[in-house]
Amino acid sequence: MKNKALFLLLVTVILVFGSCASRKTTLQHPNYGKNKTDQGRTPVTTSTSGLTYIEQYKDIAIAEMNQYGIPASIKLAQALLESGNGNSYLAREANNHFGIKCGGVWQGKSVTRPDDHVRDCFRVYNNPEHSFRDHSQFLLRKRYEKLFTLDKNDYKGWAKGLKEAGYATNPRYPELLINLIERYQLYQYDRPEVSYATKEKREEQVEDIIHEREIKEPEATMNTEVIKNAVAMVIYEVKATDTLYSISQRHGVSMDQIKQLNGLSSDDLSVGQLLVITK
Repeated sequence: MKNKALFLLLVTVILVFGSCASRKTTLQHPNYGKNKTDQGRTPVTTSTSGLTYIEQYKDIAIAEMNQYGIPASIKLAQALLESGNGNSYLAREANNHFGIKCGGVWQGKSVTRPDDHVRDCFRVYNNPEHSFRDHSQFLLRKRYEKLFTLDKNDYKGWAKGLKEAGYATNPRYPELLINLIERYQLYQYDRPEVSYATKEKREEQVEDIIHEREIKEPEATMNTEVIKNAVAMVIYEVKATDTLYSISQRHGVSMDQIKQLNGLSSDDLSVGQLLVITK
């Protein structure tokens, strides 16, 4: 009888500890599957894609600043916005970080993407450096001429000047650029002219380039919208609790539209990621 009682006690202990051990192996992180009820979307993860993008392209932006006087901070902020931290289809597949269209003067490769029309033509570059240089060339036009008289480290003046010159129709465009610059401390890459004489020389060189282009490319100069439509986008920064579905519902647009505008191939998002909602 005692042996039978001991046997039953032993079996009970084994079952209890076995059950506990089993439960320990199935414990999950408290946030595991937290958003699965939200239309089955995958929860976002933390990412430093903005910082990675800046580290990758800051030297190119600085080189362009030294050449033409466009603050490196402005160049990087515009690239971050237009390319979605380098995640847009055009940035990934065409090395086009500023959304510049073909235009009548473009003789290089191109790709068609839906934008204002179903098959709009966008420029394809051999590498990102060409895209950054072409963006500088795009700004070397009469309508932006007075911006080049600003100091190379006057990012606030440039942000406001771009809007006033018609680069953007979004009234918050200067604020978006300035917020990005100050959030990522992009102003650390700006450099003032070493002297007034150096600034004056650079201004004269830029003025000569602009006037020469006006003679050679009058049609492209007069019809800049053919090459680059004014930015009229709504930008949204992804929060930790966001999903693609919740963002689409909040802004009254479809998930497919957001994915198409940002070149997304899945529903995955990253905290801090900038999404173009409408253009």
